[in-house]
Amino acid sequence: MQTKKYNIAVEATLEVIGGKWKCVILCHLTHGRKRTNELKRLMPHITQKMLTQQLRELEDDGVINRIIHNQVPPKVEYELSEYGRSLSGILDMLCAWGEKHITKVYGDKFSVLEDSILNDKLKAVDEPADAR
Repeated sequence: MQTKKYNIAVEATLEVIGGKWKCVILCHLTHGRKRTNELKRLMPHITQKMLTQQLRELEDDGVINRIIHNQVPPKVEYELSEYGRSLSGILDMLCAWGEKHITKVYGDKFSVLEDSILNDKLKAVDEPADAR
């Protein structure tokens, strides 16, 4: 097997976490284990086929763990692996940059961000204490 060559290291990073959905999946998993249907509910625009494919690729790359509980019906959960947790700094920076970009382009970031548990946490941080 021939060793893969990269022009720059970011290519290796993007090979693992690149694409529309992988970082979104990883951001949700930074908040704990999730079942497939929980992830689907958190990402309503992803197809089941794409979610399954992305989860398999992240698992193959060692970024997430697939936990199978022996019960009927079978229960499968996903969590970040220790290796995957090493991406938390990158994911935090991507989220922070995205917030700045949305504010620059649209003004009020909450006018364009969907309601989700991750965005609710942003609102709690951004609201003045007396507004809560």
